[in-house]
Amino acid sequence: MNNKGRKSRIVKIGGFSHVRPLEIGGNLPIVVQSMWKDKLSGTDLEGAIKQIDDLSSLGCKLLRFAVPDIKSAEILGELSKMVSMPLAADIHFDHKIALRCMDFPIAKIRINPGNIGGREKVRAVLEKAGKNNIPIRIGVNAGSLPSDLRSENTAGALILAAEREIAIFKEFQFDNFLVSMKASGIADTIEANRILGARTDAPLHLGVTEAGPLIAGIAANTAALTALLTEGVGDTVRVSLSDTMENEVIAAREIIKAASQLAPDNERLALHGVKIISCPRCGRHGFDTHGFTNHWAAKLYRTEKDITVAIMGCEVNGPGEAKNADLGITGAGDKILIFKRGKIIRIVTSKEADSAFNEELSNL
Repeated sequence: MNNKGRKSRIVKIGGFSHVRPLEIGGNLPIVVQSMWKDKLSGTDLEGAIKQIDDLSSLGCKLLRFAVPDIKSAEILGELSKMVSMPLAADIHFDHKIALRCMDFPIAKIRINPGNIGGREKVRAVLEKAGKNNIPIRIGVNAGSLPSDLRSENTAGALILAAEREIAIFKEFQFDNFLVSMKASGIADTIEANRILGARTDAPLHLGVTEAGPLIAGIAANTAALTALLTEGVGDTVRVSLSDTMENEVIAAREIIKAASQLAPDNERLALHGVKIISCPRCGRHGFDTHGFTNHWAAKLYRTEKDITVAIMGCEVNGPGEAKNADLGITGAGDKILIFKRGKIIRIVTSKEADSAFNEELSNL
């Protein structure tokens, strides 16, 4: 199925009070998001604000929270008053929680058609969302499908559940919505989004749910998301990992970058920020690429400069293989080489490496 000409409509999130406006869909860049890992109950709000700011600096544009009860809704509501990043509430089972969330500057609501209740409950949510201009994500998960669809093949069931909910939304003349259909199976995720992407102009949120720990989860999400993004399917992504939110955001950025190399004409896949090249290290190494990369990765990913940085293990694989890098570093023993575009610009000691590298990074 060819979705390369697909163009979804634009859904606007936030942009009220102090909440930063965010648009998803159309020809706009793919939006990276993540999900808060802890319970809202007992949350240190000042600490949460700092972590949200850190996630924003990494490139996270939207952050979702599980909201299992009214108390959690009210805590998230207070937090939403304190940060500029749009926050989304993830609601299951009780539509009244969604209604309470919309009393606050919470920018987006996610409901699950498999467990949110009948059409009148959905109608109540839509009426308040329409009044407050809050978008809704129809979030369909393979593990919580409506009971009558659980005997269907997974991809087909995901599509049917999403289309049923879309029909209800249209019946109530509510079109301010996005759709996600997630499964732990890569093929099911790809098939469901390919087919529904050809049937609706709603923006699609992509991801593989319950994808696993860091390496397994990145592998599964890369396989599914790269296939879809290179075909023009998808408007926003969350890489679900049994790991940190920071790694979810970085993984999403790298997956989008990888997809951009396979579909270079797709401007929606162009991301600003640093590209890190680093060698895997071997018995020839004279420079600790692992340690230096781990030490600098967080700062590098937070830079807004469109640059390529190379961290190489030895002089053999240093300036030569990374000759197109805007800034690079390698070395042997106590002799550290810093280079730009393949040309060595400084030779320093290992003790001077951090400060010299930082100076050259600041000068770019």
